[in-house]
Amino acid sequence: MTVAAGIGYALLALGPSLSLFVAVISKKPFLILTVLSSTLVWLISLIVLSGLWRGFLPLKTTAWWPYGILILTSVAFQEGLRILFWRVYQRLEDILDAFADRVSKPRLFLTDKMQIALAGGMGHGVAHAVFFCLSLLTPAFGPATFYVDKCSQIPFFLVSAIIALAFVTIHTFSMVIAFNGYAEKNIVDQLFVPIVHLISGMLTLINLASGGCVVGIPLLYFMALLTLMHCGKMVWRRLTENQNR
Repeated sequence: MTVAAGIGYALLALGPSLSLFVAVISKKPFLILTVLSSTLVWLISLIVLSGLWRGFLPLKTTAWWPYGILILTSVAFQEGLRILFWRVYQRLEDILDAFADRVSKPRLFLTDKMQIALAGGMGHGVAHAVFFCLSLLTPAFGPATFYVDKCSQIPFFLVSAIIALAFVTIHTFSMVIAFNGYAEKNIVDQLFVPIVHLISGMLTLINLASGGCVVGIPLLYFMALLTLMHCGKMVWRRLTENQNR
């Protein structure tokens, strides 16, 4: 039963991403490479962050603010890396467009650019799930489950998978929003992504309180839903404008 539970936790965290990968990403080899390279980049960023904070951990305090500083610095680092990722993508887009001109092929369509952003965001989300969820699931395949005192209502592994799914959703579609914001110089989209990222990270601190997961998880999913809605609205607007042209 625990083997089934361990597989279930992994599928809960990454099942929707797997479906999106099969339905959209797997059809284009370039998008597969984008997902893999993005996952590697974000995993390296998380390893670098963990190395920087290793000298301060474990935090020998029950106060929440040191964890808040940890999350703030991590979000700032990753958002800076997102801008760098965008710069690299811009260079790559220029190369692809130049190549298309040489072989008399059409340049990248708007939908192509959005799919590349989606693949990059999926890589970010998968890296988060691997680092914060899948790496913890090995004991879940054992003869028992595990609970923590702060959230005794739900198994620890299930909480990790549920939180990972929310962050996978946020990271995947935030990249689409961010790339559009950078391309259009849209300040709202540019600010939306880091603000949602920071708020979502801070919401996980609610889990430090007794029974906090009952409140923190719904709020985290509210942020995921807000990201999905904003992304959907933005994509619809861009596609409509592009069609009208």
